[in-house]
Amino acid sequence: MKKADNYEIQMRQAQRRFLTYDREAIMAKCQVAGDGEYLYPVMLGRTYRLCCRTGSLEVQQGDSWQDANRFSEVMTILDWLCDCKPDRCLAGRFTGIQNFGHQFHQSLVEDGEDPTAAKFDRDPAAFHRACKALGGAPLSGCDMGYAIELFEGLPIGVKFWHSDEEFPAQIRWFLDENALQYLRYETMYYAVGLVKSLLLEKAVLY
Repeated sequence: MKKADNYEIQMRQAQRRFLTYDREAIMAKCQVAGDGEYLYPVMLGRTYRLCCRTGSLEVQQGDSWQDANRFSEVMTILDWLCDCKPDRCLAGRFTGIQNFGHQFHQSLVEDGEDPTAAKFDRDPAAFHRACKALGGAPLSGCDMGYAIELFEGLPIGVKFWHSDEEFPAQIRWFLDENALQYLRYETMYYAVGLVKSLLLEKAVLY
């Protein structure tokens, strides 16, 4: 029998916790469509359906629904639906993701060489294609940058700088100053991980 890893355990716990929430309250708070069996959140331009009996997540692919019970997707969607603030609003200003956490976390994802940045340093056109495929809007203040909507207008900013003689290529991640009204700090990293994986996927496909 396969032993569940800690990520799967945490994901299953979050799904069970979701089942204790009032679906009508979630629909009203997050303006999410629903019916007798599913909620239909939209994230990164993709429509999901979340089973109100099991907490299982699927994503729409053409005319069919595909399994989406992957850690980053489940945790990001459930954190938003269950725990976002009812009076949340965007500040309209970006700040670095590390600024939301404690001093201990400030270099959590941004120190050292980044293989994703190295890939786009070699193929900058792929970065542009991937960001545009996710509906990104151009950002200034960097060599290449885009704001990509996560959900509800909440943007994730990805800024890229090419390598030079002294420094490797770098990617920095930004969120709206009020992002904690939408997601917990830890969940921001799940969302960034999801965007990063989709950028790599789109860079290959397009």
